[in-house]
Amino acid sequence: MPVYEPPLENIRFVLNEVLDVSQLSALPGYEEATPDLIDQIIEEGAKICRDVLFPINQSGDAEGCVLENGVVRTPKGFKEAYDIFAQGGWCGLSADPAYGGMGMPVLVNTVMQEMICSANMSFGMYPGLSQGAYEALHTFGTDEQKQTYLPKLITGEWSGTMCLTEPHCGTDLGLIKTKALPNEDGSYNITGTKIFISAGEHDLSENIIHLVLAKLPDAPEGVKGISLFVVPKFLPKEDGNVGPRNGVACGSIEHKMGIKASSTCVINLDDAKGWLVGQAHKGLKAMFIMMNAARLGVAMQGLGIAEVAQQNAVNYAKERLQMRALDGAKAPEKAADPIIVHPDVRRMLLTGKAFCEGARALSYWTGMQLDVAHKHPDEAVRKEADDLVALLTPVIKAYQTDMGFDVSSLAMQVYGGHGYIWEHGVEQYARDARIAMIYEGTNGIQALDLVGRKMAQGYGRLLRRFFHPVQAYIEEHQADAGLQEFIFPLAKAFSKLQQATAIIAQKGLKDPNEAGAASVDYLRMFALVALGYMWVQMAQAAQKKLAKGADGREDFYESKIKTARFFFARMLPESDARFKAVMAGADSIMDLEAANF
Repeated sequence: MPVYEPPLENIRFVLNEVLDVSQLSALPGYEEATPDLIDQIIEEGAKICRDVLFPINQSGDAEGCVLENGVVRTPKGFKEAYDIFAQGGWCGLSADPAYGGMGMPVLVNTVMQEMICSANMSFGMYPGLSQGAYEALHTFGTDEQKQTYLPKLITGEWSGTMCLTEPHCGTDLGLIKTKALPNEDGSYNITGTKIFISAGEHDLSENIIHLVLAKLPDAPEGVKGISLFVVPKFLPKEDGNVGPRNGVACGSIEHKMGIKASSTCVINLDDAKGWLVGQAHKGLKAMFIMMNAARLGVAMQGLGIAEVAQQNAVNYAKERLQMRALDGAKAPEKAADPIIVHPDVRRMLLTGKAFCEGARALSYWTGMQLDVAHKHPDEAVRKEADDLVALLTPVIKAYQTDMGFDVSSLAMQVYGGHGYIWEHGVEQYARDARIAMIYEGTNGIQALDLVGRKMAQGYGRLLRRFFHPVQAYIEEHQADAGLQEFIFPLAKAFSKLQQATAIIAQKGLKDPNEAGAASVDYLRMFALVALGYMWVQMAQAAQKKLAKGADGREDFYESKIKTARFFFARMLPESDARFKAVMAGADSIMDLEAANF
């Protein structure tokens, strides 16, 4: 049976010793978010994840969701777990107190997302989609819409979805056919079919609030003609309770490779009553609020799955006896040595460890920047933080979900044949992780977003939000003898990232295929440098703690430094190969005729 223990010691290290979470309480509205309170919240969240969500993860995978008479039944225990989760206030952890939310920093919610995804990724889809609906309505909804929907979304009594994809269009949303016809009362009748709608129908909440992309009769062609509508499953009554059923129905649910306890629905809209959110024909801007929140959430799925897969692989490697160590027996009293003595097993485990701990720091840093973007009193500082989040979003979504799958696959490999067997649990992590590389914009789309939009935006303004602090850090610490083993390889990789940026920008202006062909390798270079930037800071924090006295935790801090050495010696060098691929250009990719594939 699989196990999961929320990595609270590692979480606290990043929050308190690397990022200094105490800074958040200086931001307006976060005065009560002290390190002590944040720690208490995270500890309670860990209990929910470990004791309530994790025990129904494997059984939820086995049972899956069932569609009966138009209603989706979630697996045994999910409704009870959802009620505990909602009643604990977790649906509104970082939501606006004006509508009943707890008003905690986004960073706290980011930590919670990681633990939820480790414990039960399928369950996390339900409140995760509600969070996106909340964000869109909170930003673009009318006062009436906010009063109607936000309090119920925050309590979890109602849940939310985002309805974008149609049978004939996924990424290219300009092709949508769903229509919205205006009514005299200001509402719209919406008709169309949406597919791949996560949490589109279920038995967890009393109402489901769909955020639907559709086109008005006078809509321009393409993405400039998309509008966003709020379409509830049950029409709200004036007293705030649910009223009659709307013209929204689940036509079927998908039978999937993974996240089987998350209902993925075909949603049919038949003259469903909806209301415009934001401006007509400006729906894509509003939807991007949901999509960006979702992309950061999916990045946490990659990290969360990697963490739980890694934990199980480590436990197994310490217990499984096979052969003797190459340099002599390590457990002579036993029939064989535990497989953790073998170099290749250690390589796999250290890859997972270096990724999880580095990605945790990068994700939490991004969450903290979101808090600065939302709350800092200086508009210029808010803008800089918002730019950095916009830049990092495609990077962490793509890299962390790629690695979430890779680390879960490595965990299976550590288990050997037992990893391929359902009862041990790790093969589920590989199946669950695989979808995260696809939805909320495939990872190839994330790479195109990085080189096609983020790189050029503001004449490189977004890139400078990352490049400048990295350069400043390298210059400040390059003479630090204790950090040189980390600073020098980071500086080398960072220099090549800058070179690749200039080459792609130059070639891409002449031929867009050059930028497209380089995009995936460039994003991976960027992610590796970002993780290197996190790892050198973690090594520095560990060195400082050891120098001052580690209070009996010397092994913990020394493991940080040793894991940093592994990252810089074994993982960061991948950036060299990615740089060569970027420099190779587009010809080898584009020359072959389609007929010859």
